[in-house]
Amino acid sequence: MEEGREITIKELSEELKIPKEDIIMALEASNSVSSIEEATYTDNKTDKSISLLDKIASKKDEETIITNKLTVKKLIEDLEEKDREVILLRFYKEKTQTQVSKILGISQVQVSRIERKILDKMRKTLLNA
Repeated sequence: MEEGREITIKELSEELKIPKEDIIMALEASNSVSSIEEATYTDNKTDKSISLLDKIASKKDEETIITNKLTVKKLIEDLEEKDREVILLRFYKEKTQTQVSKILGISQVQVSRIERKILDKMRKTLLNA
């Protein structure tokens, strides 16, 4: 064996005259057991640690989240252009009612009424579906 480097599994297998699989199993057996709640990686978007338990639990929610997003997307697509623009500016561009009113050239009160009308309409559509 050469000095200055780690021995390979193949070399160890040949030296000890045992199968490589046995060596691999022995090496894996020495690894510590991790808790299901132990942090496994960091979410790039939120910079929060996520455990295996969080990941497993979120699998069920992902389907609901995707379904909800598709439903909302369809509801928004079905709106008239001005109504759609109000919703996109308010909830996706995070503009205030005052900012939306300036962009669209209408009053803040009109934005408030349009927004309330749209949300009521969307809510009724969802409840009747």
